[in-house]
Amino acid sequence: MSHKSADKIQELQYFGEFGGVNPSISDSSTYTFISAKTMFDTFEGNTEGCYLYSRHSSPSNLYLGEALAALEGTESANVYASGMGAISSVIMQLCDSGHHIVSSRTIYGGTYAFIKNFLKKFNIQTSFIDITDLEVVEQSITAKTKMIYCEAVSNPLLEVANINALSKIAKKRGIPLVVDNTFSPLSISAAELGADVVIHSLTKFINGTSDCVAGAVCASTDFCLALKDVNDGAGMLFGSTLDSLRAASILKNMRTLHIRMKKHSENTLYLATQFEKDGLKTVYPGLESHDGHKTFKSQMNCEYGYGGLMTLDVGSLEMANALMEMMQAKNIGYLAVSLGFYKTLFSTPGTSTSSEISKEEQDEMGLSDGLIRFSIGLDNDIHKTYLEIKKCMIALGILRDIAVMV
Repeated sequence: MSHKSADKIQELQYFGEFGGVNPSISDSSTYTFISAKTMFDTFEGNTEGCYLYSRHSSPSNLYLGEALAALEGTESANVYASGMGAISSVIMQLCDSGHHIVSSRTIYGGTYAFIKNFLKKFNIQTSFIDITDLEVVEQSITAKTKMIYCEAVSNPLLEVANINALSKIAKKRGIPLVVDNTFSPLSISAAELGADVVIHSLTKFINGTSDCVAGAVCASTDFCLALKDVNDGAGMLFGSTLDSLRAASILKNMRTLHIRMKKHSENTLYLATQFEKDGLKTVYPGLESHDGHKTFKSQMNCEYGYGGLMTLDVGSLEMANALMEMMQAKNIGYLAVSLGFYKTLFSTPGTSTSSEISKEEQDEMGLSDGLIRFSIGLDNDIHKTYLEIKKCMIALGILRDIAVMV
């Protein structure tokens, strides 16, 4: 599959008001009008290029939205103050009381909690299913189902959704396919594969510097406008607006996304390959042993690789904690949640980012206590990193073969 999104992002041109090579930041909460009539028309959504109040929109947010639409190949994109702001707005825009959602069982813990617990207040029910079993997906859809929801690469088990096949099911049943593509920007072009709505937590790879929280919805112009409608738009009425200063910062970081994703993927494939050879229980979509390897390969943009996330199962929570603490002490990375940073980040999802999922359900889906999720950084010498991690594992007795260390 060819992919020119990186080129489209590079080609976007916004001069600052004084000719700056970066667009000027709109540091205003409200905007002035020459006439009262223009203000009224803007409030009603009947004017182009006019701004009323930054919760509605701002130039800085629109610039970032255009870059994200170019990234995903959609008509438009809205930006939000967090990934959850984007996710909750989409779900509440598409669902009313009594409706039903078919969702992947392995999704980010915050999304899971919102769908399973919070939506009960609105009598919205959800079937959590194995998204890789297409028969189960079809069988789970009812007359009240209003969307299929999944992550392109799931958090934290790294299950790979067959977006093209899911899109065909969704279109046949007349419902939208909503895909969270946070783990695989550029590597997977979800909209091109048939997703109707593509969500990102910009906090992660797209921003890449772990200094802000933000989200995005990439979709049709009609849907993005509906989310911003002053009367019944969930994005507008929830008030989860991204600050203009942050929007400008993320836009600048997007210019290097193509370089960063290649390096994240290259480093992660190297480590995953080595640790699998060492006999560790390693999960990474780039490994042929991964159940979703063929699916990922069939829908990927090859130059960006299989992404920057991998997992290792070291047997127990105690061992996982000991390893992470030692790796942090050796400056291999940070014991921290989130992902997409220049430095490697590691955490145990069962007790952190997926802790909203009950222990019983974690066991059922294969999320074990000893599972460590790694977001591999931009290390220049990844072989050196591998040797440093291996020394920690040998010191803790996770690995015993020290021959390769000589």
